[in-house]
Amino acid sequence: MIDHPPYLKRGSLIGITCPAGYVSNERVSAALDVLQLWGFRVKVGATVGNEHFYFSGTDEERLRDLQQMLDDPSIDAILMGRGGYGMSRIIDQVDFTGFMRKPKWVCGFSDITVLHSHIQAISGIPTLHSPMCGALKPELINEEHILNFFAAITGESLYYHMPVSPYNRIGKSEGILTGGNLAILAHLTGSASEVNMDGKILFIEDIGEHLYQVDRLMLNLKRAGKLDHLKGLIVGDFTELEDTERPFGQTLEEIIADKVKEYDYPVCFGMPVGHGPVNYSLTLGMNHRLIVTEQGGQLEIRRQHT
Repeated sequence: MIDHPPYLKRGSLIGITCPAGYVSNERVSAALDVLQLWGFRVKVGATVGNEHFYFSGTDEERLRDLQQMLDDPSIDAILMGRGGYGMSRIIDQVDFTGFMRKPKWVCGFSDITVLHSHIQAISGIPTLHSPMCGALKPELINEEHILNFFAAITGESLYYHMPVSPYNRIGKSEGILTGGNLAILAHLTGSASEVNMDGKILFIEDIGEHLYQVDRLMLNLKRAGKLDHLKGLIVGDFTELEDTERPFGQTLEEIIADKVKEYDYPVCFGMPVGHGPVNYSLTLGMNHRLIVTEQGGQLEIRRQHT
């Protein structure tokens, strides 16, 4: 088993595909400019600018485009055009034989959590929870979180600092990082794409949920035993949260802290990752060190191989 797919260098080829929601040619064109400024070559898939109702093509079209990217030995990384919804409709038809023979970085987040989790479940090959095409704009190329994506995909050491929170739980741990979108993680429970979270550091984020839905999603993971044997929990951005007309009665932080109160692993809130304007990249499937103190949290990954 390899430690990770090869890191990218100048001249590496990045494929762009859209296995879920529709993405415009204009959005991808801006990302293409950024990737080329970084010295990468780019191959744009047939689903870019294509549309079929909500999706970037029929299930068959999206499956075919993703499959070609996974099988193409000249492609060094696959960047998703966007998330939305759609990966669950095709994931069981994807053949990962060629990908496991020659792994490459799979980059994206949100609905792409399905793909990240499935790859980890069947192979343990690391993937990159990262910004997608919409965030890669020439005017943002020097933003810290965009530079962080470049650092992650080229193999630089990564270090993250998280703020002080009264809901943080102090502690230290090491473990493989897993997770992604909370709703997707709960959706995958009991499926072939379900990740064994025992001994791992779990990261979660989400968008557009009601507070009671966050409560339900966390309960889903807890009842499935997913929270019992973690090495740590990191809470990212939960954007566009809503409450019901009759208030739920707990904040987001209270909901999550309540679900893990009987455990003793470190918990850290405020990771700037998710659907907000700042979205750092996380290497899922690789070993990380989590330290939570009274001064906040630290997460780091040290590159051992290039």
